[in-house]
Parts: sequence; structure tokens; C-alpha cells
Amino acid sequence: MTDVQTTPVVTTLIIGAGFAGLGSAIRLQQEGIDDMVILERDKQVGGTWRDNQYPGAACDIPSNLYSYSFAPNPDWSRSFSGAREILGYIHHLVNQFDLARYIRFGTNVTGLNWDQDRGVWEATTEGGETYYAKTVVMAQGPLSNPGFPNIAGIEDFQGKKIHSAQWDHNYNLEGKRVGVIGTGASAIQIVPSIVGKVDKLTVFQRTPPWVMPRPDFETPDWQKLAFRKLPLSQNALRKALYLAHESMALGVIWNSPLTRLAERLGKWHLRNQVKDRWLRRQLTPNYRLGCKRVLVSSDYYPALQQPNCKLITWPIARIDENGVRTVEGIEHQFDCLIFATGFNVSNAGTPFPITGVDGRQLNDEWKRGASAYKSINVAGYPNLFLTFGPNSGPGHNSALVYMESQINYIVKAVRTITSLDLKGLDVRQSAQESHNRAIQKRLSRTNWNTGCKSWYLTEDGFNATMYPGFATQYALQMKEVVLKDYRLLPHS
Repeated sequence: MTDVQTTPVVTTLIIGAGFAGLGSAIRLQQEGIDDMVILERDKQVGGTWRDNQYPGAACDIPSNLYSYSFAPNPDWSRSFSGAREILGYIHHLVNQFDLARYIRFGTNVTGLNWDQDRGVWEATTEGGETYYAKTVVMAQGPLSNPGFPNIAGIEDFQGKKIHSAQWDHNYNLEGKRVGVIGTGASAIQIVPSIVGKVDKLTVFQRTPPWVMPRPDFETPDWQKLAFRKLPLSQNALRKALYLAHESMALGVIWNSPLTRLAERLGKWHLRNQVKDRWLRRQLTPNYRLGCKRVLVSSDYYPALQQPNCKLITWPIARIDENGVRTVEGIEHQFDCLIFATGFNVSNAGTPFPITGVDGRQLNDEWKRGASAYKSINVAGYPNLFLTFGPNSGPGHNSALVYMESQINYIVKAVRTITSLDLKGLDVRQSAQESHNRAIQKRLSRTNWNTGCKSWYLTEDGFNATMYPGFATQYALQMKEVVLKDYRLLPHS
């Protein structure tokens, strides 16, 4: 192990070089905090947008809203940009703000331990290095570990297996018999992108999603020029998009007349694109809009109706060496299986052991479901800050709007620790419990908690993921670091 006496203690250690980690570094830098290190387990930046480069990968939030307000991009090529362009924007952030000097690539954190005598976090890594920091920002992201479904025989399949977040670009799909398992956000982008290449495409659906039309247009040159010459014009568009998405909360988060209006729009979109009554019936959701993630696509339904594409709604019994066997006894044979089955979301655990005050383990405390104060701090873990922590998930607006609020809060808290020369800033247990009682009470009245199963909920139905309100409300709660809610730990 590295000698504690010779290893420098940095002000801030950031774990992850995706949007959250890089955004945190930029804002810390802008506030004069330059003493930091970013640990990234991969060989390049990008996080989920580095990993999700499958055919058709794109964002379902408009580009001008899915970017940082403190680093606007006037040159987005489309209303909804693809994954490659978003990854390019992330690389641009690294270059624009000279962030590469902070990043240690190929460094996978295996544990965090709070040294309460010194007031320092110790981070151990897979390669044997140890890093020390006064404060730590957890920016590894909730959508970072691909999740395969729990289907019997999944290891028996002898053909090619591809997860949407681990796409093999060297595998040629031309002329292949391909099965897609899943009908979530990645599947409805993959299916239209590959249906014209493969010989036969079979889509296995467990639950039909609500799908809304996607108004995606190429950005005209005059608009890019206007954004470059008049940044206020781009800012005005961003605000308009923000307010439009805020209004969607009334239909998505809570059961209201707008929910019925949104459902009518979804059914109109389905009826307009799918003329076959039986197929339309199979694709009609049987749960309230908002209970699961609402998807946007204008080419998914047409793709399902191509002559070489078939939708299967029978439950999967098992996977065997040749393909997929459904419960009615039919074996569907494939050359390739694509798993569009999302991620293992840590809504009831941590990505690696985190040891706090008096040896307490965050993983043990979160076994029944994760909880935190304002989604960002946990009592007993001083100077540890979460991005996309418990109950910070957006259901209707840009994730980066929420992330900016978290980052600004973190910067204020780090500045408080350094300016007051504190050993630690530890949220009070009472403040955390009070905050979460209010959050869970509000969640009980949302569409997410109406009984349908989704990745938002733990196995026993606890919602540790979503924020039950407007993005404006979330930003308001993050505006100030209320010191009375914290224990200010002085140096002895």
C-alpha cells in the first residue's frame, strides 16, 4: 500500500469522467478549486454516452436542453442529437476546460474509507493505488453497469450475444436472423436502425411502452449562426424547452386531466402509425402513463410492421443453444440475440464498499432501499457527495438540469468546508429522515407508485429513484447549503 505520509491529500476526488464528473470539475475549477483528481475506470471519458453507441443511439431530450447551461453548444446538428454527437460534446468539454490533466484513466475504485482522525477519505483501486481526499464526489452514474435479464439458459445460446451498452461494431448483422429482447428506450432506437439490414428480426415484448411522436429536425445553418453570434437566442430557446418539459410533469408525474390528454396523444400516435387492429392491441399499454418511462419515437411502430419483422408477446420460457423458447412451446432460432435490457441500477446498494464514521457500511444501510438528504449527502459519511443520488431522477425534464443543481450544491459545500477549515461536513440524521419522510409521502401520490413494476422501484416497491416534483422545485431545494442541517466537524 502507498505510504500515507508521502501521498498528497487533494481537496476533491471525483469518481467517474462522465457528464456528472466532468461538470463537477468544471464548476469547481470556475470557483477556484483546482486541487482535484478524477478517477475513471475506462480508457476514455463519456460514461453512459461512451458505452451506449448502439445503432440509432440518441437522446430523448432536445439537444439544447441536454447540455450544460455553463457550456452551451451552438452547433447541434439536430433537435435530438445522436450518441456520437453527444460524446463529441463531452470530449469538447474536456478540451475547452483543460480537464485531461485531472483524469487518471484505467483506475477502477474498489473501496472508500473515511479516516475520522485525519478527516480524509481513502480510495483504494483495483490496480493497488491509494488516493486521499478531503471531499469525494460520487459521479460514477446510475446507468453504468449493463444488466442482463434473469432468463434460464442465457449462457447456453451458441450464437452471438450483444448487450445494447456493449455493442460489438465488428459483428455484421447483414442477412442475420436477429432477436431483440426488450422494448425500452434502447430497443425502440435499435429496432428501426437494423430492420433494413437483417434477414429476419424478432422483437420480444414483455410490456408495451407508452410511445410519443418525436419531433426531430435537422438544425438549419442560420440557427447555428444565430446561436454563435447571439448566445442569448440559444439561452431563450433553452428556457422555452425547459418550461415546455416542466409542464409535462403535470401529466407524467401525477394523475391529472393532462395524463388523460397525454394518453390520448400516445394512442393517437399508435393508431396513426399502426393500422392492423391486432398489432395495435398488442402495442397498447395497460397501465397509467408515467408509471414507467415514457418513450419518444416516430419510427419504432413503422419498423415493427416491416415484412421481415415480427413482434412476440408470449413470455419467454428459456433461452437454449439455438435461440429463444416461449411459453407456448415454440423455439425461435437466431444467429444473434440483442439484449436491450438496461442497467443494474444501484437503488438498493453501492457500486463498491463505502465505510463511514465508526465503520458503518453504506451498502448495509441501503439494503432496503437507498435514501439521502436532498439526494446528495448521507448521515455518517462526511464530505461525501452523490450525483444522481437517491430520489433525484427526472421523469419529465433533462437529467442535466437536475445534475447542474447537484453540482452547484456540491461546489458550495466544498467551498464551505475549505473556507471554514472544517474536518468534515456531516448531515444530521434527523434532517435526512425528515427530508425522506416528506419525499416518500409525496411519492405515494405519483404515477410511479401506482403498482406497475419498473426499474424505478426496489423488489418490495420502495421508490429510491425518482424526484416527486418539478425540476424547478428540485433546483430550489438545492439552492442553499443549510448549515443547521449539518454537523460541522472541527479539526481537534
